[in-house]
Amino acid sequence: MNVYHYETSGGKDLILEYIDELPKKERAEGLTILGKLEEEGIEALEVLKTRQLKGRLWEIKFYDNRIMYIVADGENMYLIHACKKQKNKAEKFELNKAIKRVKELEAELGKRFI
Repeated sequence: MNVYHYETSGGKDLILEYIDELPKKERAEGLTILGKLEEEGIEALEVLKTRQLKGRLWEIKFYDNRIMYIVADGENMYLIHACKKQKNKAEKFELNKAIKRVKELEAELGKRFI
């Protein structure tokens, strides 16, 4: 499976940058999750704590963090956004940011996910 991380127009990997800034224990868990996804693909999702957010947008939860993703097809997964688990207003802000990035991806790939 190809696992793509969301990057800014300048090429900054926002998913890896977020994980790198976590405390040591959480960072280790985040990097383990990324490794599992790249090695095992969709099968890795069976053992991870996931939940559907909207349409084909899902999240992987670990500690108080989450990584939002889309599985475009059997071979391609896109990690869209990573953030701290929060409540209410802040959580809606993070979800809206992820949805905006999904819309960018939809335009780029010519597919609908949400």
